[in-house]
Amino acid sequence: MSLRHAVLGLLAELDGGSGYDLMKMFEVSLGNVWSANQSQVYGELGKLTADGLIEVTAEGPRGRKEYGVTEAGRGELRRWLLEEEPKQARRDATLLRVFFLGQLDPDQAQAYLHARAEDMGRRAEELAALQGRIDWGDDNLSVYGRLAMEYGRRFMAMRREWAEWAENELKTRES
Repeated sequence: MSLRHAVLGLLAELDGGSGYDLMKMFEVSLGNVWSANQSQVYGELGKLTADGLIEVTAEGPRGRKEYGVTEAGRGELRRWLLEEEPKQARRDATLLRVFFLGQLDPDQAQAYLHARAEDMGRRAEELAALQGRIDWGDDNLSVYGRLAMEYGRRFMAMRREWAEWAENELKTRES
């Protein structure tokens, strides 16, 4: 996923908005799957405008600009959704470390896996708490946001379960 398409998609779902509006929605909706800071979002707004995929629809005090998606932007979003194959992340810092845990004492390797399990448990709890704080509706961001959040919860649970299993495997190896 690119920041370009994340910004384009949010603007389409919100039916327009300012950079500030986008940052707030990013924090609530996409922050758990794709991170971006303010300068990245505002930079992308400039690029999307220059490319004709969005346009300034209103200007307010202190340079505030409202943006809307153009027909070309909607077409690009549809093209990306339907035609561009998602790239799967192939890098995983945790698993890279697992490959080399044999360089540690067995207790340290087990402690590493235990810490990963606890971290994944905390992350799953954070997502569950966030899910409870969101006022879900029937709009697209709510419906598809719930699907994405559930994926995140299940993914964290799977990683926690795997880390616990791996820790146990090392413990039985030592026995």
